[in-house]
Amino acid sequence: MGKRREARERAVQFLFQHDLNPPADLDRALEEFWESQRAAAIAGDQGPATWGQPVELPPPSAGEAEMRLFAEPLIRGTLEHRDELDEHIRKHVKNWELHRIAAVDRNILRLAIYEMLHREDIPPVVSINEAVDIAKKFSTQDSGKFVNGILDKVKSELMRPARIVK
Repeated sequence: MGKRREARERAVQFLFQHDLNPPADLDRALEEFWESQRAAAIAGDQGPATWGQPVELPPPSAGEAEMRLFAEPLIRGTLEHRDELDEHIRKHVKNWELHRIAAVDRNILRLAIYEMLHREDIPPVVSINEAVDIAKKFSTQDSGKFVNGILDKVKSELMRPARIVK
């Protein structure tokens, strides 16, 4: 899996967590999230015998630092523009209230719409493809279709090319 895909997956995980239990201190919550991700990865590498035991964390690898460098602005941007992103979602879902959309799907949509509206360095079609694949992985097969349908409607309203980076 590419670092950007992994970064988006981590961003969705943090956004999901934030959605269900908003922290008082975002910076601290992000630090704890990244530490827990590293600890889980290290424990997973060492096998089940070490699970539940304290883990001494080495400094982040270059790959982890690169992933975090891509993911954290996505997280912060999505949270900063959340009300605007939610309005785009509401506009395109028929007969559904935002809170009735599965939390994982809601946060995948928020992240992808943030990228489409505010990250001109990412082509909208890339944001859509990544979101659909993440929805299939973390939610259901039907979620991929649902996410694709909403994001396609948002893409049709964009005032920039869908496949070109500025």
